[in-house]
Amino acid sequence: MDIFDLITLLGGLAMFLYGMRIMGDGLKESSSGPLKTALEKLTSTQVRAFLLGLCMTAVIQSSTATIVITSGLVGAGIISLRQSLGIIVGANVGTTVTGQIIRLLDLDASGTSILQLFRPSTLAPLALIIGIIIIMGFKPKGPVKVGQIVIGFGILFSGLLNMTDAVSALTESGIIERLFSRLGESPLLAYTIGAGVAFVLQSSSASIGILQAFSTSGQLTFSAIYAVLVGIYLGDCVTTAIVCNIGARPDAKRVGIVNILYNLSKSAMILIAVTAAHRLGLLDGLWSRVIDSGGIANTNTIFNLSCALLHFPLLGLYEKFSYRLVKDEPAPSGKNDELLDALSPVFFSTPALALGRCYDALVAMYNIARGSIDLSFDVIARYDQGEIDQITQDEDYVDLMADRISNYLVQLSAHITAPNHVEILNHYYSVVGEFERLSDHAMNIADMAVSLREHNASLPEAALSELTVLKKLLDRIMDLGEQTFARRDAAAARHIEPLEQVVDDMVSAMKVNHLDRMRNKVCSTFAGTEFLNLLSEAERISDACSNIGVATIARVYPEIKHQVHDYVSILHSGRDESFNREYQEAHDEYFKLL
Repeated sequence: MDIFDLITLLGGLAMFLYGMRIMGDGLKESSSGPLKTALEKLTSTQVRAFLLGLCMTAVIQSSTATIVITSGLVGAGIISLRQSLGIIVGANVGTTVTGQIIRLLDLDASGTSILQLFRPSTLAPLALIIGIIIIMGFKPKGPVKVGQIVIGFGILFSGLLNMTDAVSALTESGIIERLFSRLGESPLLAYTIGAGVAFVLQSSSASIGILQAFSTSGQLTFSAIYAVLVGIYLGDCVTTAIVCNIGARPDAKRVGIVNILYNLSKSAMILIAVTAAHRLGLLDGLWSRVIDSGGIANTNTIFNLSCALLHFPLLGLYEKFSYRLVKDEPAPSGKNDELLDALSPVFFSTPALALGRCYDALVAMYNIARGSIDLSFDVIARYDQGEIDQITQDEDYVDLMADRISNYLVQLSAHITAPNHVEILNHYYSVVGEFERLSDHAMNIADMAVSLREHNASLPEAALSELTVLKKLLDRIMDLGEQTFARRDAAAARHIEPLEQVVDDMVSAMKVNHLDRMRNKVCSTFAGTEFLNLLSEAERISDACSNIGVATIARVYPEIKHQVHDYVSILHSGRDESFNREYQEAHDEYFKLL
């Protein structure tokens, strides 16, 4: 063996890890929607949760991703800690599927046998060819994502082949024989090495895949690798627990703790069982037998599946113990912060889920701001200190939501590469400010009600009657604003702009009417000034809804993203017949009510 063999080995390792990362990222991105739905709905029993965790991990090739996402959903209150227990165990079993795929290294395919197609030496270039054809031949993101997965599969196996070639040189030098003979003599050393490698690589699948590559040397025995496997379980779960603890609520942290408790118990059970069986002579035929890639995959699967079945009745104890290790935080005062707690960094590895949590928080934010606007108009007509206090409390909470969502989006942006996710993030970032402004306008109107109260002033009935008509029109616009964002409804967004123009016209007419009332001494100067300010706030509310609509249209039709000003100008210039028709109909409908 020389330095070039070492370079080949490390280069193969790099390709293997990169291929696994590409394939895993593609699988997570393409399955994140179904994954979220499944985790939310299919956890009614522990058996279902177990099967769900197993299947999802087999699909996305990462138990860490499954458990971290589960932790985030627990922290968001979507599923309970108890529902997550079966998923944790299933994820630990599901991660063994990768090893079963890699065992294709052992496939015996001679001559022109059809099995030759399934050997890594054939699968690797074939996957690369198919993947690049898909990526270069298709523009829609769906097929391209499939191509990325296939490319990752090809790179993974190419790296695996390079590693096995380098292992051949290591075999001749005797290094592997000396290394693994020492591991066979010292289970503690083997256990520590397995844990360390898994912790560094942050993947049990990759760690076991490397072990399978070394098995091609023909010098690995069961006695040398069983403790390494058990160590890998611990190293991987520690990484998962660390990620689950980043900025998480207590229940989310408990998911990581339960995973550690389960893997510690699993490790102890395997080590005790294997040691006892060996001393009783039950493993004499297996102990020193050379183990290949398939044997490692089978051992890994048997260890995990057996422990899952034996530990299932103990899941309740792990749950109780996690509550002792992780104490509940003091109950927060005021509003329930579950939506904000759901904005967890654990979702950064799966941007679709992170954006989904932002969507939920934004919808709630809009509804709170909309409710505040309704209350603010109510207190103008009929003063109520309780409603004023509610508006103030909602304003503080909306400000908090805006800060948390904006900061989360900024942090998330570093983890987003898919163009469609970039579009969604930009859309969310543009509307969060508009939602906050809606709440600000409600607070401003409420302050006007307080000022009128303090100065013992009131608005005349004619002004209140006109205000009722204006509020009716604003309600229609805000309904469209909600539909526009919540459903990404470009058609609804197009209906906002002509109504916003009618609001501008109506505000102008109401200002003229009110100035006449002030000249005729029907309204005091102070009350009149507050009413004119209120009309300006109403106009700004419709402007904010217009901005929400335009942002949604720009997301649905990216070609106008850099021509938004021109788009709005064309509408208001009278060159769009649909806009003109809707504007005139709404103008006639509401002006006759004044």
